[in-house]
Amino acid sequence: MKGISLSPSNNCQLKFQNILAKQLNKPINTTPFHFTTTNRQFPAHVIKCQCQRRDQNPVPKNPINTPPPLVVVGSANFDIYVEIDRLPKIGETVSAKTSQTLAGGKGANQAACGAKLSHPTYFVGQVGEDANGKLITDALSGCGVRLDYVNVVKDGGVPTGHAVVMLQSDGQNSIIIVGGANMSCWPEKFGDEDLEVVKKAGIVLLQREIPDSVNIQVAKAARSAGVPVIFDAGGMDAPIPQELLNFIDILSPNESELGRLTGMPTDSYEQISEAVVKCHKMGVKQVLVKLGAKGSALFVEGEKPIKQSIIPAARVIDTTGAGDTFTASFAVGFVEGKSREECLRFAAAAASLCVQVKGAIPSMPDRKSVLNLLQYA
Repeated sequence: MKGISLSPSNNCQLKFQNILAKQLNKPINTTPFHFTTTNRQFPAHVIKCQCQRRDQNPVPKNPINTPPPLVVVGSANFDIYVEIDRLPKIGETVSAKTSQTLAGGKGANQAACGAKLSHPTYFVGQVGEDANGKLITDALSGCGVRLDYVNVVKDGGVPTGHAVVMLQSDGQNSIIIVGGANMSCWPEKFGDEDLEVVKKAGIVLLQREIPDSVNIQVAKAARSAGVPVIFDAGGMDAPIPQELLNFIDILSPNESELGRLTGMPTDSYEQISEAVVKCHKMGVKQVLVKLGAKGSALFVEGEKPIKQSIIPAARVIDTTGAGDTFTASFAVGFVEGKSREECLRFAAAAASLCVQVKGAIPSMPDRKSVLNLLQYA
């Protein structure tokens, strides 16, 4: 998948608003990944960016045995899908078979996946004050994602982020992204209280469709609280700041992203392995590489890589969101204490189901479907 990212300048003033706190009391077993988590309590705040939260109701208390949640800090887009036979050449115009608008964005995709897999999931992100923002929040709410930390940007010049997804007949896609609210109105510096939602998570997922400065602050806060961070390398096509790499636990690129990050070829498994070694030298101890039709592999520094083949899909309709499904499903397996091998297999099953449905969020599978596939795969 190819992506191009465009974003407006940051031109908003930020305020902060207190909200009710929540308690999560059940520790999880993360021994297979050499991380530890503790009993955590949810924050009494939320970022506010000349915005209003769509849901103004107090946050209800969670059941005593609710596990620490998956917290996704990232982007939310409305995706304009156009189905084409092939990509246009330079200077060429091609006709689309159909067009459709659906909710998406890497952050929203991953949050939707976590919630549909029946794990408590919170999304931290921003949308514009427009119909497209409501399209996204309605879609996420319908999946069971908690939206207590979604901000609606009140600056009329900042729209909801959006993307044009060019879907070819073989299910492959190319994407152009406009950052919109995803890239605007974030604070230059968060206070400690403003990051409590991160510190009380079971695991945090980040991507590259929001500013690096936000990801850095979130990753630092998570590390200070012993919360593992998975960083999906998809999004902006730019070098990842070393300061960010220093505070992530698992880097999750696909082959092309790994190649861009390291400046090395990634056409073969051997080349991928060599590129991963460079990631280790950059300070990332664990690298989860998504290999498309070739499956996936988890590289842990000093240990033998773990390979996972794909679980074949009955048919491939749309690969959009498959990588996000894989990463989020792996995170859910991790926070539930599954072994590395089990996490990879769980994620492979979810991704297999995802590619059989058009759209990103609409294609995210539920837990029952994943478990049923694993019984027979």
